[in-house]
Amino acid sequence: MPVSLKYLSAYSPNVQAQVQQMITEQRLGKFLLNKYPKIHDISNDKQLREFVQSLKNKFLKKSDPLSKIAYDNKIHVINNALGLHTYVSRVQGGKLKSKNEIRIAALFKNAPIEFLTMIVVHELAHLKEKEHNKAFYKLCQNMMPDYHQVEFELRLYLTQIEFISAIY
Repeated sequence: MPVSLKYLSAYSPNVQAQVQQMITEQRLGKFLLNKYPKIHDISNDKQLREFVQSLKNKFLKKSDPLSKIAYDNKIHVINNALGLHTYVSRVQGGKLKSKNEIRIAALFKNAPIEFLTMIVVHELAHLKEKEHNKAFYKLCQNMMPDYHQVEFELRLYLTQIEFISAIY
């Protein structure tokens, strides 16, 4: 049964065919489990905040502070969002106040640490670069040298989850 490869739509037809074959032969799940055998234990917002702040302090010390960091059940991967970075400016008393927030899809509470790290790195990069441009991806790679490979494998992971959901 062919599976929607919406998470891989930007990849070449050759890559998509290889992934489709892995799904058909039931090898994709085994590949992912072999490469990422354990899920992390960052299960609540407090632990997530500590994790995000440690990465921010290591790579983006001088960037604006984060007012909120949380897992969010309302972020739907289906809507092409895995995490959200929001920037809100308000005038309070004659001063301009700004707040940065990072929200991570709750799906990543039960995922390998590499996938959570990739999402966090992506959202942190938005503190410096608002657009997905060359500078943005260079910053992501500075924080996580294998960023692009992990992003691809995260897309495989999401495809596998969708495939399993379609069966049941």
